Amino acid sequence: MVTVSGLKSVCAFLPSAAIAALIGCGGGGHSQPPAHAGTQSTAIPRAPRALSAQLTAADSALRHSISSAASSGRAPLGHLPRAVTTQALYVQRAARLLARRPRLEAATVSRLPSRLGYGVRSMTATLRDLDRLSAGWPSRRVVIGPPDPLGRLLRYYHLAERRFGVRWQVLAAINLVESAFGRLRSKSVAGARGPMQFLPATWRSFGLGGDINDPRDAILGAANLLRHDGAPANYARALYAYNPSPAYVDAIRRYAELMAHDRDALYLLYSWRP
Repeated sequence: MVTVSGLKSVCAFLPSAAIAALIGCGGGGHSQPPAHAGTQSTAIPRAPRALSAQLTAADSALRHSISSAASSGRAPLGHLPRAVTTQALYVQRAARLLARRPRLEAATVSRLPSRLGYGVRSMTATLRDLDRLSAGWPSRRVVIGPPDPLGRLLRYYHLAERRFGVRWQVLAAINLVESAFGRLRSKSVAGARGPMQFLPATWRSFGLGGDINDPRDAILGAANLLRHDGAPANYARALYAYNPSPAYVDAIRRYAELMAHDRDALYLLYSWRP
């Protein structure tokens, strides 16, 4: 959410989805999917050796599915194949478990390939940070709907980057954390609205006359605000103005860096559910 108020909306709903999304980004690329990759309903092992094997298999299967969709001519930026979301939801559940059990996390990570292990450590740490941010917030019903197709969102991110100089990965990370890429439709407890969670007063200043609930307009408005507050020269300052929490700043920057360095990360992040 935009932040001039310093309050955060989506931490109450999303952190597990948001953080888990990134840990599937560690493995290799184009081999055949493993035979024993977990599914959305597969039980999560509580033993480090078995859990590390399942996470590695899920990561490999995710990448294989994304690669197959691209090579077959199907647009991977539209609706992702079911195989991607199936494996993604398994990883999401595993990440939630690891975030709650630091000893299991440490023992599991030590058995993972180095790149995947690094992702697991950083993302579960961020999950715990975002959970702490949302602690004590009142529970309430939220409205959930389908997001815009990923390819359309990516065009909006790039448009905003060209216009305001703000990296598209930063905008995508905010879109993820604030609304799960537009899936969360409810107002925040502070009254913030839309896929980038603007307070109405802030929107009047930075929304460029657009619709606060329209993904294109909201993404452009967020880039406008970030540029005003110091991006791209100082992303830390700009993100802190967006939401004055060091944990929030760290989470957005981790997501953005992952998307910058891993071509599959955006597809994986988009697969998560609130």
